[in-house]
Amino acid sequence: MLAFFTNIVFLFAAASTGDEGGFTQFWNTYLNYPGFEVWKFVNLAIFVSVLVYLLNKPLSEAFKARREEIRSELIRAEEAKKAALAKLTETEAKLASVPNEVERIKSEATSEIEVEKARLAAQAQAEAAKLRTQTEGEIVRIGQVARLELRRFAVEESIRRAEEKLRASVDESTDAQLIGSGIAAIGGMK
Repeated sequence: MLAFFTNIVFLFAAASTGDEGGFTQFWNTYLNYPGFEVWKFVNLAIFVSVLVYLLNKPLSEAFKARREEIRSELIRAEEAKKAALAKLTETEAKLASVPNEVERIKSEATSEIEVEKARLAAQAQAEAAKLRTQTEGEIVRIGQVARLELRRFAVEESIRRAEEKLRASVDESTDAQLIGSGIAAIGGMK
């Protein structure tokens, strides 16, 4: 587009002077140098200007939206940082109280051990007393059984010895007398 305008300017300039002098010579010497044509840079500037003009509103709105998004992310990050710091402070406070908690648990465990020890000792003493009572009862029962056995043995032995003495002292005449008195005691023979 710029080339079109520059061509028109050259036509008017050439037509007005009629020869290649003045502006046309300056243009061809300095501004139309091969590889450095000014019209290409002017064309690029116009294109960039039109592009900036057309894209300015959508880009500015996109940049505003992105800026707001970044701002909200920064606010969320700040809130997360504050929450993390609060949690860190809470955790540090818990960690600071850990030695006290350990001591408290140790003292509770020690007192529970002492109570359990005392309970077990009392239970063992009660069991020992119970066993002692049972043993004493068993000894008494065994003693009574032994005395009874001893009496029975003494009675049987006394009866056996009395029988032996009676047999040794009873002869036929005494035997006949005993039999006769026994029969008479039961009502006699008739």
